[in-house]
Amino acid sequence: MMKILLATDGSEYSKVAVEELARMPFQLNTEVRILSVFDNSLASAMGSVPMGGLPSTYNDAILIAKEVSEKNVKDAAKSLKKANSKLSITTTVVPGSPKNAILDESENYGANLIVVGSHGYGAFSRFLLGSVSQAVSLHANCSVLIVRKQDVTEKRKL
Repeated sequence: MMKILLATDGSEYSKVAVEELARMPFQLNTEVRILSVFDNSLASAMGSVPMGGLPSTYNDAILIAKEVSEKNVKDAAKSLKKANSKLSITTTVVPGSPKNAILDESENYGANLIVVGSHGYGAFSRFLLGSVSQAVSLHANCSVLIVRKQDVTEKRKL
């Protein structure tokens, strides 16, 4: 049985990864788990809210981030199901750092393949922002497919 972990953040780059995965032929009994990670770093800051701060605002921001992540996995699942109704698809939404959460979920799920989109950052941006796809590819215990948006790749050839 093939187990694929698809990580999505709802960006156009993630949507390209979903589309690429949807075009792939699958063997019988292929399972796909779709993961979205939302940032809950505001939760740890709640203990240090300055006097007069609005803790409910922080809770609202976390709640919205979680809802957006839930929509992202539902949309990805719908696209994959439409392309291949025989796929076994599950979804999960977790708080935390995308790099760590993807690697942890991959281990717990027993993934044979991780699929992520590439944001196409240049070297300087990768240095400043870090690259989720790069970190996952370096530290994963299984194969990793990094899907690039076609027009980004073509621009680099010019």
